[in-house]
Amino acid sequence: MSLQKISNKNINIVIAVISIVVPLLVVALLKVTPPDVKLSFDLHFFPKFNAMLNSGTTICLLLGVIFIKSKNIKAHRASMLTAMLLSAIFLISYVFYHTLKAEDTKFGGEGFIRYIYYFILITHILLAAIIMPLVLKTFAFALTNQIASHKKWAKITFPLWFYVAITGVLVYVLLAPYY
Repeated sequence: MSLQKISNKNINIVIAVISIVVPLLVVALLKVTPPDVKLSFDLHFFPKFNAMLNSGTTICLLLGVIFIKSKNIKAHRASMLTAMLLSAIFLISYVFYHTLKAEDTKFGGEGFIRYIYYFILITHILLAAIIMPLVLKTFAFALTNQIASHKKWAKITFPLWFYVAITGVLVYVLLAPYY
């Protein structure tokens, strides 16, 4: 069966299930007390690794826009698939790190920078929860060759996804002195 023959209803059901289950799983795993296991590697690598993944996603998203504006569909597709792959790896890495780490890193900045940090953090978290169904739906439109719908959704999805990716890097940069 080709992707174009899969009904929008079935695609929407899959997107809804993923968009509900993944955030619930992330929240549940973050509430789990980490196992008392002596690890043979340092977990402090993960925040930097996750920032690198978000940086890569940001670059791929920008390249995707550049490629589609120059009508290079093949390069656009490759950059967007890479952005999705990097985002998926980020999610797995993020959950893995926070499942094994007992405590969160606290932001130690004072004054106005503290308000900036928490604004970035809160908007990042809220939009990260919202972006998944938008990305999946936009991606589904592309896969099923519904280009007009893909373009329409991408105009909403791109800036939100870009914001989530770049603020993920900013959260790391602002927290880095406190790891």
